Amino acid sequence: MQNPDSFLRRLFDRAVEVADPMQSLAAHLPPRPEGRLVVIGAGKASARMAEAVEAAYGPCEGLVITRYGYARPCDGIEIVEAAHPVPDQAGVDATRRMLALLDTCGEGDTVLALISGGGSALLCAPATGITLNEKQALTDALLASGAPIGAINGIRKQISAVKGGKLAAAAHPARMLALLISDVPGDNPGDIASGPTVGDTGTQARALETLNRWNVTPSPSITDYLNAGGNPLPPDDPRLSTVENVIYAAPSQSLAAAAEIAEAEGIEVQILGDALEGEARDVAAKHATLARKAQGNKPVLLLSGGELTVTRRGNGIGGPNAEYCLALAIALDGAPGIHALACDTDGVDGAAEVAGAVISPDTLTKAPDAADALAINDAHGFFGRIGDQVVTGPTLTNVNDFRAILVLPRTG
Repeated sequence: MQNPDSFLRRLFDRAVEVADPMQSLAAHLPPRPEGRLVVIGAGKASARMAEAVEAAYGPCEGLVITRYGYARPCDGIEIVEAAHPVPDQAGVDATRRMLALLDTCGEGDTVLALISGGGSALLCAPATGITLNEKQALTDALLASGAPIGAINGIRKQISAVKGGKLAAAAHPARMLALLISDVPGDNPGDIASGPTVGDTGTQARALETLNRWNVTPSPSITDYLNAGGNPLPPDDPRLSTVENVIYAAPSQSLAAAAEIAEAEGIEVQILGDALEGEARDVAAKHATLARKAQGNKPVLLLSGGELTVTRRGNGIGGPNAEYCLALAIALDGAPGIHALACDTDGVDGAAEVAGAVISPDTLTKAPDAADALAINDAHGFFGRIGDQVVTGPTLTNVNDFRAILVLPRTG
């Protein structure tokens, strides 16, 4: 086997590769529809998805919103960049233009919606009476609270004019095909980008309970809006009757691709799940125990996906994958023969332009402040100081977290 760190990076690169829309989307496209075709989309992978659509169909009419730095060249589809994970005015303006474009669609037209993770921030249309500043403050507080993504998206749907199926409703009576890349635990279409093409069964009461559970206090306008009933669109709304939602790429496929490489090299693979949730440092402690128990006379690879969370305790620079790695290194305490990598497949872990990190038995010997860094959520700062960050730049896809622990046989 090659160097353990290089081997783990090869697994991660393969996981990203199989989720690349240019490699996987065309097989899920129907023949180009006759008549008018309008392409819309939002998410970190949406521009790459649009590029793949035009590679198959030729130039198309449309508008797609992606993260700053994630644009791709398209001949007909307009690509707009906006902020993530906290929305900005560029996202609001582009979303308004998208709604105006959908308003021109009628019966007999086809709308192709390209949706991926990150769309919750990029596709931003605050409900009546709620300002962008209020949504920005709420988003920042929710992301710092440690709340799981499903709970956060449930709140977003209640206070948005596009989430929870409302974007699709705006296209009615046109037919809509939504192609989705899942970045959420459980692959629920309604949770991907807060479900702009999927009706919602949530309630304003549940949203208020979530805010209370995670100690998040929204602005009075948002509280009043939720108390007045929120803004749900039920799944049986007739405007959604012409919508088809298809998840064509998901974390399980990326884990399977990585497992195939490892198994070809004679490594036993244990997939711990593709939908893991929880506090990053807590999951890391559990995985450290599993890794120690797995160590024997042959190499073992522990793979997992999903979306971990971080409760902000300090002012460091961190993200769930880097924090997982730092907590894992501390829990393993230099255990020989155990190496690990944790990265976000979109190339961005938390708010840092870093995919994640790698650890080895000597990680804690490279700097003396691991515990202090963990205490203030400064995992990226720690791994930056010791040179063990994984930096990919924009990967143009997003099937969420990828974690791999390589457990080599005991020696001696």
